[in-house]
Amino acid sequence: MPSRRTLLRASALLPLASPGLVQAQAPWPSRPVTIVVPFPPGGSNDLLARPVALKLQQALGGHPVVVENRGGAGGTVGAQVVTRAAPDGHTLMWGHVGTLAVNPWIYPNIPYDVLRDFAPVALVATLPSILTIHPSLPARTPAEFIAYAKANPGALDYGSAGNGAASHITMAAFCDAAGIELTHIPYRGNGPMLADLIAGRLKASFAGAPVVLPSVRENRLLALGMSALTPSAALPGIAPIAQALPGFEVVQWHGLVAPAATPPAVVARINAAVNGLLGDADLTARLTLEGADAAPRSPEAFRALITSELERFRALITRAGIKAD
Repeated sequence: MPSRRTLLRASALLPLASPGLVQAQAPWPSRPVTIVVPFPPGGSNDLLARPVALKLQQALGGHPVVVENRGGAGGTVGAQVVTRAAPDGHTLMWGHVGTLAVNPWIYPNIPYDVLRDFAPVALVATLPSILTIHPSLPARTPAEFIAYAKANPGALDYGSAGNGAASHITMAAFCDAAGIELTHIPYRGNGPMLADLIAGRLKASFAGAPVVLPSVRENRLLALGMSALTPSAALPGIAPIAQALPGFEVVQWHGLVAPAATPPAVVARINAAVNGLLGDADLTARLTLEGADAAPRSPEAFRALITSELERFRALITRAGIKAD
């Protein structure tokens, strides 16, 4: 029988398990899962994240999945919280195109690097924005709107939820592609912007579908077109702007990201769970109600999307001179 000294000597020669390997072998989930939404309650990020969290909790046999709103600086505050969390799959962030592809170019001292500090986990949904106008405006198609804007450069006021918000970025991209000049009026949130648009104090907006769809359905606003390249099942009857402006596409996208060092095995486990949810009829219906389309992807495909969108918005924001409030 080997001596205790021999056993100790042999054990010293065994490779030590790395922290990543230990984490990958740990069960997931082993404690409550928190999805940090880096925006206040009630916005499109929150409205989409909560039904996904509920369905994920059900899929995990009732294991707690909690949504935590950590708003501030266009999503930057909540994002920083997640970068500092334990990389074990129990803290995730609801990642939006603004937080992950726009903010790095409009906030000069952003405290995170998107590609370095986050592990893309699962793309959940794409959400077109809708070019919406007040009915008093003499335009009923995107082509008529563009023609009117060209005939009246700078005379049309459009509203956004704030400098650098998705509604600002999308309209800036539209103006850039159409060669028109509109006057931007930034608000502090979609609520006051929408109120002024309905009242006619603004003439147009290019906001996310959940913001304007109720008013469009009530005939208080007119929807001229939407920003996806192809028709959206969530927006029947609203044609792509690309039919009048070939190639135009700027969609908001939503997904889950984790701290960068989260083990690939845990990322794959969460990705499979989320992709399974996106085939659920109830969840698909809820996404459709909010104007969104389910968009399951692999972690690798989600990373490729983030990478390409970072470059795209860098170029647009530089050209348009967009800065945050």
